[in-house]
Amino acid sequence: MTRNSPLSEVIAAQKRGESRGIASICSANPWVIEAMLQQARATGEPVLIESTCNQVNQFGGYTGWTPDQFMAYLRDLAPRQEFPFDHIIVGGDHLGPSPWQDEPAAIAMDKAKILIRDCVRAGYTKIHLDASMKCADDDPHRPLDTRISAARAAELAQVAEKAFSEHPPGGAPPYYVIGTEVPLPGGVQEQEEGLSVTSIGDVAGTIESTKEAFFARGLERAWERVIAVVVQPGVEYGDATLFEYDRARAADLARFIEGYDGLIYEAHSTDYQLAEALRQLVEDHFAILKVGPALTFSFREGVFALAAIEEELLAGRQDVEPSRVREVLDKTMLANPIYWQKYYQGDDQAVHLKRKYSFSDRSRYYWPVPEVQFSLSRLIQNLGEQPLPLTLLSQYLPVQYARIRGGEIANVPRAILLDKVRSVLSDYSYACGYLTGPA
Repeated sequence: MTRNSPLSEVIAAQKRGESRGIASICSANPWVIEAMLQQARATGEPVLIESTCNQVNQFGGYTGWTPDQFMAYLRDLAPRQEFPFDHIIVGGDHLGPSPWQDEPAAIAMDKAKILIRDCVRAGYTKIHLDASMKCADDDPHRPLDTRISAARAAELAQVAEKAFSEHPPGGAPPYYVIGTEVPLPGGVQEQEEGLSVTSIGDVAGTIESTKEAFFARGLERAWERVIAVVVQPGVEYGDATLFEYDRARAADLARFIEGYDGLIYEAHSTDYQLAEALRQLVEDHFAILKVGPALTFSFREGVFALAAIEEELLAGRQDVEPSRVREVLDKTMLANPIYWQKYYQGDDQAVHLKRKYSFSDRSRYYWPVPEVQFSLSRLIQNLGEQPLPLTLLSQYLPVQYARIRGGEIANVPRAILLDKVRSVLSDYSYACGYLTGPA
């Protein structure tokens, strides 16, 4: 990735006063990635795919993939989607001690350094340095000092620079993103009385303290490749709560970044925002739009809708084994509650509904489990022998029903599921300037 890369072009366009952005697909879900490649082939937009420190790491993460394996998957998938692999920007999100914050800082940081090193060696070229979280031996009674988090971020950047220097000549140096959103990633857990927008003082402090920490380690050239700051523009989601973008509340923050020639904002948790709100975010310099759970949420909606159609079609039949995909998914979540238990509050019925339908979509962690994969494959097989009845599609998947009627997608489960994801991606294509109107 050179200075003529899509990321640098977004920055240049923003500084010219143009409304140009890029969607960051923060997901390792194969259906989501395939849908994004299809979308980019149709719109001509750049592809930025990021894995989080929990999805992909040196221990496999919840996907079971290391950075090398994730890159190998993308390298294999791209040509099958007739998309050039070298047109994909691969990034790492929240790379730092987060997965190991229950351990002392020195140990957590050592593991974070290995993760950063492995990502850069694998070919990741966009690195979000996030050392904002407290580790086990940090003072539990006060927020982590900005200077400490900045020093840790610079320490990680130094590891990334060393890993890149060991690459064969011709490789692209990493771009860096600094800062973090408030609240911490994953969605708010309860209704709030309004969401705070990052203050100008906080973002200025993040930029200046991180710059000082970089320079203290002799990373002046690396600082030139810091392209974005993560801030909270006032968008977030909870289990059933959405905080809509209010550009008036974020106006001062939006203007502030105009004073920095090489920097734009990266907005996390833009999931579920309306297309026009996403467009406004890009216009207001929040030009990198992170999205993840909204994509797997839409995929899950599609799976559940197909499961409802399967139940209708197979009712009373003894010759076909139903997939029971919804039941299998929930049983899998109950058997290993580590990814949702501390996030979903309430009585048994409330938690039961949240496991299935929460906007935070913690079920996304369970799609890679073999039993769930087998059940999903059976669903697709059971419904793939002949076109699905239009009447049932109209009942359970009305948008895809209309697109099938119009000849835009095939009447097969795979095409329907990919289109469910692309219906969300189209809002981002519009917001970033690659479609003339929302889907």
